[in-house]
Amino acid sequence: MNLLSLSWKNIVNKPLSMTLSLVLFGLGVGLISLLLLLNTQLEEKFEANLAGIDLVIGAKGSPLQLILSSMYHIDSPTGNVSIAEVKPFLNPKHPLIKTAVPLSLGDSYKGYRIVGTTPEFVDLYEGRPAQGEVFEHTMEVTLGATVAAALELETGSTFQSSHGFVQDDNLIHDHETPFTVVGVLEPTGSVVDQLILTNTQSVWAVHGHEAGAAEAEEEHEHEEGEAHDHEHEQEAVKPLTEYPDEDITSLLIRFKGRNFQALNMQRSINENTDMQAATPAIEINRLYNLIGVGAEALRWLAIIIVIVSGLSIFISLYSSLRDRRYELALMRTMGGSRGFLFGMIILEGLILAVLGYAIGISLSHLGMEALAGNLSDSYRYTFTGWRFLSEEWLLLAGALGIGFVAAILPAIQASRTDIHKTLAEG
Repeated sequence: MNLLSLSWKNIVNKPLSMTLSLVLFGLGVGLISLLLLLNTQLEEKFEANLAGIDLVIGAKGSPLQLILSSMYHIDSPTGNVSIAEVKPFLNPKHPLIKTAVPLSLGDSYKGYRIVGTTPEFVDLYEGRPAQGEVFEHTMEVTLGATVAAALELETGSTFQSSHGFVQDDNLIHDHETPFTVVGVLEPTGSVVDQLILTNTQSVWAVHGHEAGAAEAEEEHEHEEGEAHDHEHEQEAVKPLTEYPDEDITSLLIRFKGRNFQALNMQRSINENTDMQAATPAIEINRLYNLIGVGAEALRWLAIIIVIVSGLSIFISLYSSLRDRRYELALMRTMGGSRGFLFGMIILEGLILAVLGYAIGISLSHLGMEALAGNLSDSYRYTFTGWRFLSEEWLLLAGALGIGFVAAILPAIQASRTDIHKTLAEG
C-alpha cells in the first residue's frame, strides 16, 4: 500500500473529525476567495467607468450620490440643473474644458436606464456600433450590448419608456412617438453596456417639454409621407444652449490640462453657484474606504476561521496518534522508516488542507455566481462567479502551509514512536 492511499485511509477512519476540519477550513478559504472575487470585479467596474472624467457638475446634494448616479448609474440623481446655469461649461471654446457631456436621467425601460445625452458620451467609453449607428435625431436610441441581449431588441425595434428606474406598468409614458432603436453598441465592459442612450431632446419630448416636443414634432413632420424613401435628410438637432429654460441632470467634464485653474474649478462652483461639483476619483476613494472597513473585518474573520481550522487539523492528527501508536509501531517493525511515518502524517495534513481548499473555492465561486444574479437584477451590473484569479493560487499555497504546520508536531511524534515500549504495552 503506497503512502497516499494509507494517508487517505487514516483520514476517513475518523469521519466526524475530518468533516469538522474540512468545514472550518472550507469556510475560511471560501470567505477569503469570495472577498477577492468581489473586490476585484468591483474595482474593475469602478476603474472602467471613470472614463477619464475629471469633474461632475449637478444639483446640490451628496457628492457621492452625484457620482454614483451620473457615472455608475446605481443611485438616484440629486436633482436637475438648468441649461442657463451650465451654459458657460458647454462653451466649446472654454479655456479649461476639453469635453462637456450632458446627462438627463430619470426614465427607464424594463429596468434599464435611459440616458439623454450627446454622441460624445459613447466616445468617452470608446464605444463602437456593432450594428446600426449612434443616435442622432430625437426619439432615436442606441442600446448597450447587455440591454440589447437581455431585452432581445435590435435595430428597428420600438418601445415606450417608463418614469423612474423600476418596472411598473402604471409609470409608462404615453408619448405619441415611441423610441426607435437605430443601433447596438459592441460590448465595452463599462456602464455603457447597461444603458439605453438617446439625445436630451428625446427625454424632454417624453415629458412634454416644449423644446423637446417641438424637436420631435418637427422631425416627425419631416419624415411623414416618406416612410419608404430613405433619401431624405432630417434637420440637425439644435445645441442645448439654445434651450436655456430646460433642465438636465448633470454634466461630465474632461479638462484640457491639470493646471491650478482647473483644479480650483470644483471649489469655485461649490462656493459661488447653486450647483455642486464632485471629483470622481476622490468620491470613489471615499467609497472604497467605506466598503473597506467591512471587507477588512470579514477578511480578518476569514483568517481567524482558517487558523482555527488549522488548529482543528492539528488536534485531530495529534489525538489520533494515541489510538494509532500500536499501528505505527507495527509499521516500523515491518520496515517502515521514521521518514515514512513522518511523511504519512504530513501528507494527511496536506490532504485535509487541499480538500478544505477545494471545498472553499467551490463555495466561493458558487456563492459569487448567486450574488452576481442578485447584483444584476438590482443594479444591472454584470458579475460572474466563473472567473478564477491568480491570487487563488497564493491562497492554495497558504492552505498547504497551514496544513503542513498543523501536521508537523504530530508527524515528529509519530516518527519518534518507541517500537519496543509500544508493542510491550499492547
